[in-house]
Amino acid sequence: MPGHYAPATRPTMYFIGVTTTKSSIMKVFPAWARELNLNAVIQGIDLPLDDTPDHYREVVDFIKNDPHSLGALVTTHKLNLYKAAHDLFDGVGRDTELLDEVSSISKRGDQLWGHAMDPVTSGLALEGIVPDGYWARTGAELLLLGAGGSALALTLYLHNRAKAGRDVPSRIVVTNRREARLREMRAVHERLGFAIPVEYHLAPEPSANDAQLRTLAPGSVVVNATGLGKDRPGSPLTDDAVFPGRGIAWDFNYRGDLVFLDQARARQEARHLRVVDGWLYFIHGWTRVIAEVFHIDIPTQGPAFERLSRIARHVTQENA
Repeated sequence: MPGHYAPATRPTMYFIGVTTTKSSIMKVFPAWARELNLNAVIQGIDLPLDDTPDHYREVVDFIKNDPHSLGALVTTHKLNLYKAAHDLFDGVGRDTELLDEVSSISKRGDQLWGHAMDPVTSGLALEGIVPDGYWARTGAELLLLGAGGSALALTLYLHNRAKAGRDVPSRIVVTNRREARLREMRAVHERLGFAIPVEYHLAPEPSANDAQLRTLAPGSVVVNATGLGKDRPGSPLTDDAVFPGRGIAWDFNYRGDLVFLDQARARQEARHLRVVDGWLYFIHGWTRVIAEVFHIDIPTQGPAFERLSRIARHVTQENA
């Protein structure tokens, strides 16, 4: 077991990120643990962006071999951690193999398991924002600013909906600063026989993203999936960006400088926009992983889920 991490003295779930102490979950988790009757604590593990493979392996090896370390939620490092430490997992979910990432680390007996939860959690969050039948009724499209793991996961959720004959956008447009990420997404989509028309556009500068906004149908959904506004400052758009009329601006982030949301709110009245932060995504993301780590059932809707959301709101407002 690596010497860098002290053995846990009681059941512990970890949050592997960049600035974990700033996350609301550090205060929300204890309140949720009381509500869910979990005798457990949460601890953050901060790693710099694009850390070394050895450091990722050290974290995973520690969790795997420490008896009281039960699992973890992984945010920014999902791709790099799995790439560096995939051989340390005894089993992975189907979406992990498809996305080459882990956002959930858990144990089944003496086995370490990894799951990519984003296709589930991003889909649940989108369902809470866009009612069933919205896409067909409006002819709206989806613009994903960013082609990383979370964006790819949302496209997989929508692909599965389309295959099941359910309501989906008429077109998906994906932009990214680097061509490599677009190629990776396209390769996954081609393997799947992607069920929705999709375009991939290189956008090295925010002005290129602005241009894609101008192609969208009214009512379309624009998603900031870049991490800008949370892990790094800024926005993928310029201040001159024109959002689609009666559209929805959704940021995967709920904390940070959130410039993208400020830009959308500045045009909210003129463009009749709905502006949505990443709070619901945060709630679904954490409750799904907590359910996996502690092997408990947590509903995704209804009174019990709403109570957990209210508890989280109360705790974060109390500590604001």
